[in-house]
Amino acid sequence: MIVGKGITERYLTDAETQEVVGEALGTLQLQGKRVLFIIPDGTRTMPMPLMFNLFEEFLGHKVAALDYLVALGTHQPMTDAQLSKLVGREVRNGQTGERRIFNHEWQDPDTFTHIGTIPASEVDDITGGLLAQDVPVSLNKLIFNYDQIIICGPVFPHEVVGFSGGNKYFFPGIAGPDIINFTHWFGAVMTNYAVIGAGYTPVRQIIDRAAEFIQLPSACFSLVTTHDGLSGIFFGTPQAAWQSAAELSAKKHIIYIDQPYQQVFSVMPQMYDDLWTAAKGMYKTEPAIADGGEVIIFAPHINEVSYTHGILIDQIGYHCRDYFLKQWDKFKHFPGGVLAHSTHVKGIGQYDPATGREKSRINVTLATGIPAERCAQINLGYLDPTSLNLEEMQGRESEGILVVPRAGEMLYRVR
Repeated sequence: MIVGKGITERYLTDAETQEVVGEALGTLQLQGKRVLFIIPDGTRTMPMPLMFNLFEEFLGHKVAALDYLVALGTHQPMTDAQLSKLVGREVRNGQTGERRIFNHEWQDPDTFTHIGTIPASEVDDITGGLLAQDVPVSLNKLIFNYDQIIICGPVFPHEVVGFSGGNKYFFPGIAGPDIINFTHWFGAVMTNYAVIGAGYTPVRQIIDRAAEFIQLPSACFSLVTTHDGLSGIFFGTPQAAWQSAAELSAKKHIIYIDQPYQQVFSVMPQMYDDLWTAAKGMYKTEPAIADGGEVIIFAPHINEVSYTHGILIDQIGYHCRDYFLKQWDKFKHFPGGVLAHSTHVKGIGQYDPATGREKSRINVTLATGIPAERCAQINLGYLDPTSLNLEEMQGRESEGILVVPRAGEMLYRVR
């Protein structure tokens, strides 16, 4: 059963959201139970302070524990100041009042427990023969200290899985490296161009299969939100809530255009603090850029490629998928998630191993605080951000130029 409300022509009021949350939580028997919410980090647009207050209102007086785990995947841990902004309350030493907020410690293998393995035969079937290997599934063992797990996060078009949300908050959200690297590389083999905004994808099928190993009561709030407000909130199983939200997200988060653009300026907001996260400015606009065109990621505040994986990216650079597939022995020891990020940023292209020549469909240029020398090292273009006047670029869609403010969440696609 789904509890929820979704509206395309306006945004939900706080009272409407409160009504849905109250009804949804009323379907669970939580008196005296230990409850853990899995929530997004600061790189997602999300009314988390509102949700935090509602969870406190409806559950704070009846449960034995009400804690939160930030589904970082492999993102940077959040500081107390960042957590305070996220939940709308002062957080000290990972705690606000009686509520504890944990960062997912993806870098510490001791925090994981193995819960199952997807056999190679199943993987071969799901991937249509693209990949065939056993996929070990491990998860943050913190969740097993609780009686009820509740995911709470937004749904957007996503480069790896089609649409984010749902069981993706388990994998990669709080997962171990094996399934993170596998799913990301699988998505990269399919390509962002084919996967993003594509509905129920084979990568999503892998994630849902992995979730079958979780022997804990799990529920999910899936939200559809923009910078202006909340369009929908759906509650049920992670699969069902995600399905309803993805259908609404397809209406709210995909902008269809009649002709592809020659040049797109993706203006990245402050919530993306390195290229690893700001690369969504590429993912969400790639389908709307003409062959031979260019996306310029405009983010003067960004000075780092990746706080987590920058050393590895400096080694491999940014390349199209076939650059790695046709030299697999050279690159197979690198984490699949890093290789996937590389191909997603570079986009669709071709590689000829006989000549060593690589040809990308479009050009990717950084107008950031990352210096020209490093851009060249990692195989991306460079543009001095101080040389750009974005006001002069606006309103020139008829000339094939598009400026995307607060890029990273809305998907642009040719009709």
